[in-house]
Amino acid sequence: MKYIFYLTGKSASGKDSIYSALLADKNLGLSPMILHTTRPMRDGETEGKEYHFVDEDAYSDMKKQGDVIECRTYNTMHGPWRYFTASSAIETSRDYYLGIGTLESYIGLKEYFGDDRIVPLYIELEDGERLIRAIERERSSGRPDYKEMCRRYISDDEDFSEEMLKKAGIEDCFRFENYDLNDCINNIRSMIIGYQGK
Repeated sequence: MKYIFYLTGKSASGKDSIYSALLADKNLGLSPMILHTTRPMRDGETEGKEYHFVDEDAYSDMKKQGDVIECRTYNTMHGPWRYFTASSAIETSRDYYLGIGTLESYIGLKEYFGDDRIVPLYIELEDGERLIRAIERERSSGRPDYKEMCRRYISDDEDFSEEMLKKAGIEDCFRFENYDLNDCINNIRSMIIGYQGK
């Protein structure tokens, strides 16, 4: 494996749309790095596409076997949900992976793989615009969960504070504004191509 390009940013900043577009670009040759979660599958999600969905017992077994690289647990309105990266989900024979997750998960992967193997792609968007997008997304989901949306939105201020970004080593060159989706994708694409040319 040469590089993991890792999308991170506050909720409703557009990470999912960017992730899908980058994976669909066959010229980039990116393989998806699919995380595991113990949360229930949402409408429209598919096992092995957005996440590998497992229960608490499966998580415990994977952890005992040393398969869990990093894990985050969130106390949601529906009880604790875990999101984690399993080493078994990453094939070292593939050159380039694209991952998506929290700043905490990025730091855990960086500690595991090393600074020279993981490249952060931090997506930024003004808080008011994020809130509008988050509400629209929840409203169109079929089963809106506004309490959980608000919890994520509020926790983002702490999770993605400038202090945390500095601690993670996310410099300005790894930050991409997402006011125009196509411009943002093209800027990220250029960076990825630059790394692939090394």
